[in-house]
Amino acid sequence: MNLISIDDPGDPRAAAYLSIRERDLAGRQGRFVAEGKVVLEVLFSAARFEPESVLVLDKRLAGLTDTLHKAPPSMPVYVAPQSVMDEIAGFHIHRGILAVARRRHEDDAEALIASLPPRAVVPVLVGLSNHDNVGAIFRNAAAFGANAVLLDATCCDPLYRKAIRVSVGAALKVPFATVESAGSLVDLLDRHGFTQIALSPAGTTDIRDASPPHRLALYLGAEGPGLPDELLSRLQTVRIGMAPGFDSLNVAAASAIALHRFAN
Repeated sequence: MNLISIDDPGDPRAAAYLSIRERDLAGRQGRFVAEGKVVLEVLFSAARFEPESVLVLDKRLAGLTDTLHKAPPSMPVYVAPQSVMDEIAGFHIHRGILAVARRRHEDDAEALIASLPPRAVVPVLVGLSNHDNVGAIFRNAAAFGANAVLLDATCCDPLYRKAIRVSVGAALKVPFATVESAGSLVDLLDRHGFTQIALSPAGTTDIRDASPPHRLALYLGAEGPGLPDELLSRLQTVRIGMAPGFDSLNVAAASAIALHRFAN
């Protein structure tokens, strides 16, 4: 391992980790911040991403030895005491493990969908700006065997630090791509023979009565506004039946129920 001690919060070698909350690296020159041991395990095995460095708390180093041996041998591993690491990050890092990595390339939605097998499930996210929900949906997608995730341009970046953490690294496992508009998503998936179903409290069919198609695109919208009416008018709609007087769930919880129902 390429171990480097950092004793000064102003050390330029740790500049990528400065004030993470204020200047998160998601979406900046293709870089992002990953946090925690489990996420690092995923990162080091994900061919789509290139880890650039790790910043670890000195007292956590011994427990990370096996994980860090999976990283590229020349990758810098910066080691700092708690006070220095907290000052660099701008808040208390209780997990004591951070990494900066880069996407090797942006996934093209057309190529990604064309590469999927004859049986496939693809969650499609429209207007989801909450990082916790996006991270949780990626976790559900990995748990129930979804093949990819598509997002429209109004969704937050799945590689935002909090989204990756909530996903427990699944945002680094499940392939994803972003398309400019929801309408373009419908056109793309139609070209590739997907049955497109929108999850909505006003859905015409109870999800228990919906037959899982061979190729499914499952649309999920933001809590509150839901999916746009013009989009719903183009898709089949299903609902999750609930007790009288209650009509909706958190979108991440709803995605888990729907993906379990439609999993291949």
